[in-house]
Amino acid sequence: MSELQEIVTAPDGRLKTECAPIDAIDDEVKALAGRMLKDMYAASGCGLAAPQLGETVQVVVIDVDYTDESDRNPYVLVNPMIVVADGPERDFSEGCLSFPGISVSVSRPSHVVVEALNLDGDLMRYEARDNLLAVCLQHEIDHLHGVTMIDHLSPSRRLAAMRSYQEAVAAGALPGETAIG
Repeated sequence: MSELQEIVTAPDGRLKTECAPIDAIDDEVKALAGRMLKDMYAASGCGLAAPQLGETVQVVVIDVDYTDESDRNPYVLVNPMIVVADGPERDFSEGCLSFPGISVSVSRPSHVVVEALNLDGDLMRYEARDNLLAVCLQHEIDHLHGVTMIDHLSPSRRLAAMRSYQEAVAAGALPGETAIG
């Protein structure tokens, strides 16, 4: 199975599941994180949450800086928790590997502070303001709580987004694509 085929897409119920915290960072968790990074990069994504690979546990991978294999700077967040989400709301056009072929404008707080364990079990603190990392942290942590980007939309915008998504998939959209053409 290719990396793109492994990515769970809507309306799969695992995307609506509250994920379980990780009790111990063992070889299985480290292997999952490695697989998540491989799949994220293969799909040209900047973040991926474990339920997007069908694993309903609290692991997120993010890399908002890479452009090719030589400059990767991934973060692996285990049991991430948003401890601050404030600042003016900002609209950002978000795509999602689980919703290939579309992007939607989502309004989120512009400043976020997240605490999580790294793969060594160390408590890390990530802070981002007015940038892609701020959006990505919130987007991926939402996935761990069964919330997707379209859940932030009004009912009419959600319906329109789902129609566009279904049309994009019918036209052959794959994870990592935000437009067909």
